[in-house]
Parts: sequence; C-alpha cells; structure tokens
Amino acid sequence: MIAIRNLSMRLVSGGREVSILDDISLDVPAKQFLAIVGPSGSGKSTLLGLIGGMDTPTSGAISIDGRDITKLSDDELSRLRLQKIGFVFQSFHLIPTLTARENIAVPMELAGDPEANAKADELLQAVGLESRGHHYPVQLSGGEQQRVAVARAFANRPAILLADEPTGNLDTTTGEQVIELIIRLNRDHGSTLVLVTHDPALAAHADRIVRLRDGRIASDDLQHRASGARP
Repeated sequence: MIAIRNLSMRLVSGGREVSILDDISLDVPAKQFLAIVGPSGSGKSTLLGLIGGMDTPTSGAISIDGRDITKLSDDELSRLRLQKIGFVFQSFHLIPTLTARENIAVPMELAGDPEANAKADELLQAVGLESRGHHYPVQLSGGEQQRVAVARAFANRPAILLADEPTGNLDTTTGEQVIELIIRLNRDHGSTLVLVTHDPALAAHADRIVRLRDGRIASDDLQHRASGARP
C-alpha cells in the first residue's frame, strides 16, 4: 500500500542546512494500523505530511499502490488526496461558514458524488452527531468538531487515513472517545491508518509502532495482541 524508500527532508535555517528526516525506508501494508511516535522535533508530522503529498522530500521516493507520488504534479496530487487519502489533524480545520453536515459533504461534492448529502447524514449518525448537523463549528464543542472532522475524513471511503495528533486539543476523556471512533470507523471501512502521536496510550492501540528519533527510525515493532483485542 505505502512504500517509502531512502526518504530525506532537509531545510535551510539560519543559513545552515537542517536534517528533518534522514534516509527513512518503510513499508505499510494495506489495512495496517501504524502509529508513528517520538519526541517533539523527531520528524513525525513531517513524515506524515510527505506521505499525504503535502510537501516534497529532498530525496527518496514514496509510492502509494505502486505509484511514486513524489513525481506527481500538484493537480495529480490533489486528485490522489481526494480519491485515496483522508486527513484528521490536531486542529479541526472545519470551514467556519459551513454547517457540520456541509463540512462532511464537501469532499464528496468535490468528487461529484450525487448522494453527498445523504451520505453526510449517514456519517453524522456514525459519529453520534445526527442531531447536530445543522450547527456551525463555532456552535460545537471541541470534541464534536473533531468528530465532524473524522466523519469528513472518511467521506470518500479513503484507502488511507492519516491522523496527526488527532486528540491533542481534547481532554483525556473526549480524546479517548475520538480515538476509539477513528479505530472503529477505520476497521469498518478497511482503511490503512497511519497515526502520529506522542501519547503511548494512543500508540498502544496500533498494530505496529515506529519510533523516530532525530529524523531516523529508532525502532519498528509489531504489536502482538489477541484476535479481536482492538477496541
């Protein structure tokens, strides 16, 4: 599903080159739940952004279903993200002038889905917000906004879901509810889930944990769990 080869990312800061990621190679099979963890500045979010085609690496390649996305044009990347990738961020990134229902419908409308509104209602129900669809983001709590963002991420049934600190702006209880929701929807939709987090408790839900340190892979561990143990 995702193949990363010799990926490096360097930036110039203060007149000197700074290495953000250094020679990362990684394979993520279809339907796997991978958690990427590490201290602040280890390159976690940079790696996730590169997988999502949000930036271009200094060197190396990232392939999704055998297609090297580092060689795609901006238009091709936009189509790829619309068709194959869902995003959940720490900040909810909802459109403030649209209702919850309209926010969820946007990706489907962009994809030309004539049933966008009906499917948005189904997703609202799936995240427990069927009575809140007509509310604007400012009228929703932080947890409700993140649930809308999760529903939007699954709108086009993406093959890949990328989640960057999705509970970072939420209290512990609400954060646990949101991560359980992400895991449940991911399981129901059969997506490949790549989660960036600094929280060991969130990472413990994953099938596999990759730890980054100073832009390199420090460890790569499969989680051994009994069948059905995932929440």
